[in-house]
Amino acid sequence: MRRLFPGAGGSEDVALDDDALAETYRVPPGRFVRVNFVASLDGAVTVDGRSEGLGSPGDRRVFRLLRALADVVLVGHGTAAGEGYRPVTAASPVGRLRGALGRTPVMPVAVVSRRASLDPRGDLVTGAAARTLLVTCAAADADRRTALAAAGAEVLVCGDDDVDLPAALDALADRGLGQVVCEGGPQLLRGALTAGVVDELALSVSPALVGGQARLLDGALPEPARLQLRQVLEEDGMLFTRYAVGDATLG
Repeated sequence: MRRLFPGAGGSEDVALDDDALAETYRVPPGRFVRVNFVASLDGAVTVDGRSEGLGSPGDRRVFRLLRALADVVLVGHGTAAGEGYRPVTAASPVGRLRGALGRTPVMPVAVVSRRASLDPRGDLVTGAAARTLLVTCAAADADRRTALAAAGAEVLVCGDDDVDLPAALDALADRGLGQVVCEGGPQLLRGALTAGVVDELALSVSPALVGGQARLLDGALPEPARLQLRQVLEEDGMLFTRYAVGDATLG
């Protein structure tokens, strides 16, 4: 993988080994919300319902690294179910990478679901070494919330009729989970941008045209989000970008 921007002296391509790649994605201590997506050139985020068809070995490398650098994975229930999310264990590739970086090998996954739709019998709940969190609202079915808590999930009620994302991030930070990697989907991204809680968009751009309905955003924003390009990496035609969102300052 090589760095295109910024380059050494502002112009040269710079090849990155594993340590250098980790340094390019580190952010200062403190609360930080990074959204990580892969998309085609025309903005599609899935092929046949999954993001895997847009990825590459480099994209998987960055995906694992961003998880390894974060305290918690934040994901919408639809994405978690559609992509077959599993817990992050010490033996997983992310867990081993976290250990190599001097971090606790396991990490929690926080699933956002207005209806508390997470399956209490699923592996994401029952197989988690670091307790899975369900982020929901008071309007969610009380029996579902009770069943998930009984199965081992930690249920965070944030908001009345819908999930209050700023309150959810406060609740995560109170648990020592201040550095968040949010992996979508499009509805959660739109909600996070609308709430003004996103510090960075890490977007992998696949050299493909897909078409279809699954786009990076699932609807219009109240007003355009202004992003500032901070980094571009490249491998096998895939671009790995970092954008600061709004007034955010990246490391």
